[in-house]
Amino acid sequence: MSKSLINLLVVDDEPTMRRVLRNCLQPVGYSVQEAGSGEAALAALEQNRSGLIILDINMPGIGGIETCRRIRHLAPSAGIVMMSVRDREDDKVVALEAGADDYVTKPFRLRELLARLRAVHRRTCDDDAHLAVLKAGDLKLDLTNRMLWKCGVEVHLTQKEFDILALLMSRPDTPIPHARILKAVWGPEYGGESEYLRTYMRLLRKKIENDAARPEYIVTEPWVGYRFRDPLSTSHNETPAVAPVA
Repeated sequence: MSKSLINLLVVDDEPTMRRVLRNCLQPVGYSVQEAGSGEAALAALEQNRSGLIILDINMPGIGGIETCRRIRHLAPSAGIVMMSVRDREDDKVVALEAGADDYVTKPFRLRELLARLRAVHRRTCDDDAHLAVLKAGDLKLDLTNRMLWKCGVEVHLTQKEFDILALLMSRPDTPIPHARILKAVWGPEYGGESEYLRTYMRLLRKKIENDAARPEYIVTEPWVGYRFRDPLSTSHNETPAVAPVA
């Protein structure tokens, strides 16, 4: 029996780029739909939801960043890989904050794109249900229904934010290296994309900490990674050393 095709939407205002991606991706298991603008992409997603989206950052009209924000609202579980000729860290951070799962710089090798698409697809399709609720301080994390409450109030997390917090909370008081978090949340192909992790940690701390500048839950382990701690735990009654926030 043949494997089911993966629905993928390519959003780029250059017809040549769309054609190249279609010709490369269709033979390896993707059902490719095209859109020449952000507006066309949103209209296409209203009609037919795609599990994966390749989205160019530089387009006329509403542009790639705003399109990404709207797609993330319209299809929260979709995997979004953004493309750009620009390779500055600031550009990647803006894309990630808009809701992108990954960022590829043009020109790119097909093998690189395929690896990143596979990694994003694995993450967005991972439906392993862990029947557990993790609690720490004022936080309660429902791993089955992927929900977070702080002081009894639901806090909305993106898929990446939830996965990072679940990883850290499941290993309390254990320093977890940057590379291990990246590989666990983004996929085994990752490990050196530190700007991804810094961006999501900043966003996550804003949502769960009383003071993001002086975090009590997610503590930076300098030159190592991050550690989750329960501020109400009896083992943490002493005043903690303040590490630099990263």
